[in-house]
Amino acid sequence: MKRTAAILDVRDLGIQRGNTRILDGVTWRVERGQHWFILGSNGSGKTSLLAALTGYLTPTEGELELLGERFGEADWRALRLHIGIVSSAIRQLMAPEEPALETVISGKFAMIDLWESYTAADKRNALRLLRQIECAHLSDRPWLYLSQGERQRVLIGRALMAKPKLLILDEPCAGLDPVAREHFLQFLQRLGKQRNAPTLVLVTHHVEEIMPVFTHGLILREGRVLAAGPKREVLNAPLLSTAFGSKVALGKQDGRLTLRVAPRRKAVV
Repeated sequence: MKRTAAILDVRDLGIQRGNTRILDGVTWRVERGQHWFILGSNGSGKTSLLAALTGYLTPTEGELELLGERFGEADWRALRLHIGIVSSAIRQLMAPEEPALETVISGKFAMIDLWESYTAADKRNALRLLRQIECAHLSDRPWLYLSQGERQRVLIGRALMAKPKLLILDEPCAGLDPVAREHFLQFLQRLGKQRNAPTLVLVTHHVEEIMPVFTHGLILREGRVLAAGPKREVLNAPLLSTAFGSKVALGKQDGRLTLRVAPRRKAVV
């Protein structure tokens, strides 16, 4: 069977700094029409993998192709404009007085604190995106007065302004209260279902954040791929117990998985 065109193709990717092996033999392929999550404990290599994908961390070995371009041959700075990224790091850099409309427009220029002049067409596109992310009523509201959940949505609109084919969500629910988190996750579900939606890659520690729209999963442990494939094959208690180094049990509530960590047994004296 002929494989479909890949959004991302990573083969035997390795990163070493000094005596530290950060990533080791990572192979991962993301095809069009798929939405992925990445799970792993702290130190599993999630952040380093994202840094390699976006050109901020140079691999020691292996091959990396993104949107049909090979790392080392293409201009990664130009390619980066076709990748949307939403993370808490970006959230902390935004200008407090910048209205949501201008924050969205700034995505076209990959710019923090918009100073570039923009056109009427840019404004129309940004307003359309604010409607798409269900934030049209926030167009004139400064960043300072947006809630954390509203900020995450506006950052998605900002990322979509550049018409990315890949949207990376790096722990987007960090800092959200339970209600804001649930509203945001429901929004992600709707976004992923939209026609011509970009390929989503969600980085998370929590299985509860994996909405039904996500079709595939990559599980990392100590810089290696523990499992990669369809969600039904990788989301199981034995694999997750290995990934997190502790026995876990999976349940289901309202069609979504829940995770419970088994209590540690007290040592017998």
